[in-house]
Amino acid sequence: MFRNLRELYQYRGLLVSLTQRELKARYRNSVLGFLWTFLNPMLQMAVYTLLFSVYMRQKMEAYTYFMFVGLLPWIWFSSSLGAGASAISDRRDLLTKVRFPAQVLPAAVVTTNLINFVLSLPLMIVLGMFFGRYPSWHVVAFPVVLVVQLCVTLALAYLVSALNVTFRDLQQIVANLLTLWFFVTPIFYQAITIPERFRTMAVLANPMAVMVTSYQAIFYEQRLPDPLPLVMWMGIALVLLWVASEIFERRREEFAEFI
Repeated sequence: MFRNLRELYQYRGLLVSLTQRELKARYRNSVLGFLWTFLNPMLQMAVYTLLFSVYMRQKMEAYTYFMFVGLLPWIWFSSSLGAGASAISDRRDLLTKVRFPAQVLPAAVVTTNLINFVLSLPLMIVLGMFFGRYPSWHVVAFPVVLVVQLCVTLALAYLVSALNVTFRDLQQIVANLLTLWFFVTPIFYQAITIPERFRTMAVLANPMAVMVTSYQAIFYEQRLPDPLPLVMWMGIALVLLWVASEIFERRREEFAEFI
């Protein structure tokens, strides 16, 4: 794991270059261009607000803001995992030319979506102020949650991207699992609405439930998140990073042959 992290640092210039390239390519030939970074989550929020505030009424104060707080980190996570699954298998052009550092590709996908997430945060804060939810001192915990989610997302992106090289069905499986994962994560409902006998397992076994409820605690409930689930998932993420790194190291030379 540490070798991969060292190499990521060594090739940080390449990581920055690939991230910039991905950001530019994402909105190339688009009239609105980079504005889609803000428009995409806003449009999703509008659709779900209509669904859950009008058709399926949720009796919560500032429900639109509550939902948006959970939706933004989910978009970062799901976009990274969905695109990360094919991050290596779709880049034969790079992997077959030289000894290209394959671990940079999933990292570039995660970093690109992280930047979109961070750039959308001012929009979330403005929305919260509209509902009278001003940032409190509890935002000091935000970087901690951000780092934990980054580690979890990067670990899973590495794992699925490495396995997808030989098991191409995995990217389709991941896409379908993300749909299920979306609805079992407390984005549109509070975790306390989950039946008590299932609540602990439903939250702790789901890393995004831990992340989303932590963001909700900071921005919506204006309190510090529970540290134990965050520490637990940081440990799991480090183990997953180690496993994915081992897969990369053992099969790096075979990537170009399989793709």
